[in-house]
Amino acid sequence: MLLIECPWCGPRDEAEFACGGEAHIARPAEPAALSDAEWADYLFMRKNPKGLHRERWCHTLGCRRWFNVERSTITHEITRIYAMGEAAPANENEGEA
Repeated sequence: MLLIECPWCGPRDEAEFACGGEAHIARPAEPAALSDAEWADYLFMRKNPKGLHRERWCHTLGCRRWFNVERSTITHEITRIYAMGEAAPANENEGEA
């Protein structure tokens, strides 16, 4: 079981949350101007690192708010939780084991 600290509701079981995928993926300013390959790259290509990874999470069975989580893909340990729209924290160990 993963215990996730909702910034508004406090610690809750992971079953109350939904992962929204990789954080900090910017939508293209002019999607109609993209080629099919560029659009597919935006929709489907993600980092999938071994080590620290930043994800969007929603407390779906609680306050229904979104927030960002920095989590190790190796141990599942959550190292940071921060607000949507906030810049990604600088981390020299990103993607490392």
